[in-house]
Amino acid sequence: MFSEANEKKLDEIMTHYPVKRSAILPALYIAQDEHGYVTDDDIRYLAKRLDMRINEVEEVVTFYTMYSRKPIGKYKLQVCRTLSCMLMGAEQITEHISHRLGCGIGETTPDGKFTLQEVECLGYCDLAPVLQVNFDYHEKVTSESVDKVIDGLQQK
Repeated sequence: MFSEANEKKLDEIMTHYPVKRSAILPALYIAQDEHGYVTDDDIRYLAKRLDMRINEVEEVVTFYTMYSRKPIGKYKLQVCRTLSCMLMGAEQITEHISHRLGCGIGETTPDGKFTLQEVECLGYCDLAPVLQVNFDYHEKVTSESVDKVIDGLQQK
C-alpha cells in the first residue's frame, strides 16, 4: 500500500499513541503525500492498520479540508472564508486567483500545478485576509502579493 519508507514512518508514528486510531491524522498525511490525495485503497488500508471502520476513516478525511479525495495540484491555494478574512477582502482575493489561474473554487489548473480552495478559519484573524499555500501562510494578502506568490510558484 505505502512505500517502504512511508510504512516505516507510519510504524514510527503509531508508537507515539497509546491507541492506534489516534494516529489517523498523521497517517492520512502520509497517504496523501504518497499518492497526491487519499485513495479508496488508502482508506481501507488505514482502517485495517488503525483498528477503525472504513466509514470512520472516511469521516475524518471528509471533515478536514487538508485532505483531498481526488487528485489536486502541486500547490494547494486555500483562501480563508470566515468572517475576519471576508471582511478584509478574501472574496476578492479568491476571485482574483480564480481569474488569474483560470480555474474555479475546488478546481485544478489544466497543467496540474494549482488547486484553488476556500477553507474555514486558518487561525490568523488578526492578519486577514490569509492565503495558505500547502503549509505556508501568507497574511494580509492583496491581489499584488498573491500575484507575486503565484509568479514564484510558476517558476519552480
